[in-house]
Amino acid sequence: MITKTLHRAIDRGHVKHNWLDTYHSFSFAQYFDSKKNNFGALRVINDDVIASGKGFGMHPHQNMEIITIPLSGALAHKDSMGNSSIIRAGEVQVMSAGTGIYHSEYNASQEQAVSLLQIWIFPNKENLKPRYQQLTFDESRLNEFQQVVSPNSYDSGAWIHQQAWLSLSKFDREIEIDYVLHNEANGLYIFVIDGQAVVDDLVLSSKDALGIENQSAVKMLAQKGARILLIEIPMHY
Repeated sequence: MITKTLHRAIDRGHVKHNWLDTYHSFSFAQYFDSKKNNFGALRVINDDVIASGKGFGMHPHQNMEIITIPLSGALAHKDSMGNSSIIRAGEVQVMSAGTGIYHSEYNASQEQAVSLLQIWIFPNKENLKPRYQQLTFDESRLNEFQQVVSPNSYDSGAWIHQQAWLSLSKFDREIEIDYVLHNEANGLYIFVIDGQAVVDDLVLSSKDALGIENQSAVKMLAQKGARILLIEIPMHY
């Protein structure tokens, strides 16, 4: 039986500090909703805007796949593995926290805010050696989904320790597009970053999301100007 879970943008958790404006699609920190603890192995989608020169100091993670996708601006990263880098829009960063890491995230600019999505996914194996990866994807590709994360080190995009696939697309015209799941046992979480899309007669606007289970392929109508993130994720892990 096909199951659909609709998460409207307006219903997300919201916290605004003096330097951080953040929305939580799932329970996180002080925000808790018993109906929004996760979608299968997908644990967190945080939609963060960090003020110029500000950010998160060194803090720990363990046994989590952490994916960061800047939407605008640049983020400075340092971690206990010795990595120091700048992540910009058009790039994706993956950290497999494994046995444990510390890292910091600061806005790399003193003039403008940085906007980003941070996604946490439960791994399929715990207590592995931590790892880091950062890749650039082709932002000029339009009107088709581009894979940016997969379970396979030999595939396009970055890879994680989970049978999950993340894909991004921008649309410069209205187009009907299909997504066929790699594994029929997985679910698909559709997150509209900007613009609008129609999925099974449901209109999704900016920062709305729809989770679909027990459906091997999903057809959607993307509107001109839409930017969409797809997360194909195991529902049992």
